[in-house]
Amino acid sequence: MGDPLKIGIIGGGGWLGGAIARAMLNAIVVEPRTLSLSYRRERPTCFPDAFWTTDNQTLADRSDVIVLSVRPADWPSLAVDAQGKLVISVMAGITLTALSDHHKTDRVVRALPNAAAEVSKSYTPWIATNETQEKDRAIVRAIFNACGAQDEVQSERDIDYLTGLTGSGPAFPALLAAAMMKDAVAHGLPSEVAQRAVNAVLIGAGRLLEARDENPRVTVETFLRYAGTTAAAMDAMRSAGFDSAVAAGLEAAFKKSVEMGTLS
Repeated sequence: MGDPLKIGIIGGGGWLGGAIARAMLNAIVVEPRTLSLSYRRERPTCFPDAFWTTDNQTLADRSDVIVLSVRPADWPSLAVDAQGKLVISVMAGITLTALSDHHKTDRVVRALPNAAAEVSKSYTPWIATNETQEKDRAIVRAIFNACGAQDEVQSERDIDYLTGLTGSGPAFPALLAAAMMKDAVAHGLPSEVAQRAVNAVLIGAGRLLEARDENPRVTVETFLRYAGTTAAAMDAMRSAGFDSAVAAGLEAAFKKSVEMGTLS
């Protein structure tokens, strides 16, 4: 047996960093004693057996794998020398070349998990530099399988597009749920009843799609063929611009991801 894998998460006190840490610990990808996390202000109370620090270079020095989980706007001031180690960025927009130059390593991965990592239901696309080794890729797969599901994609353009499609995670269903709940309350339903009803719809839909593992279009077409109340609702939503609104949102997210990379 080799030495236990030592993983450090810069930004481990944040929502996403903490979610990744919890998923890795639950899947035994890393042990508490070999997990390092950094925070900026008040030390979090979670993961008491892990190593906590405010010094990001200290975290990097004691880790085999360094996960960067900070706001892209805060990244340029993150002066961390990775010394050739594996660096995994979960920041939107920051390119492989920029990461490699900034942190002094050729072994770099860009990954885009989402907030559903908290319940091990994130979808994570990722891409690696040519210098990233197969054993590095195995580590990346293990980390993000612990968070849900993962795919290695072929280009950074794929990552930039998926930043909006999957990186937004629960935000888009939550936006739909908020609109549905607002309408339900406007029609006189008590807020607590509307919330339970709407949340149950989205939870049930997610579990059904997961269990059936089919193209969502098949589900849509099934309801349309039935020509009942659901079909009437979907026809009205589409006539009001539902499909084009979704496309516009994804395009805006894609452009923002590319823009963030050019400003880094």
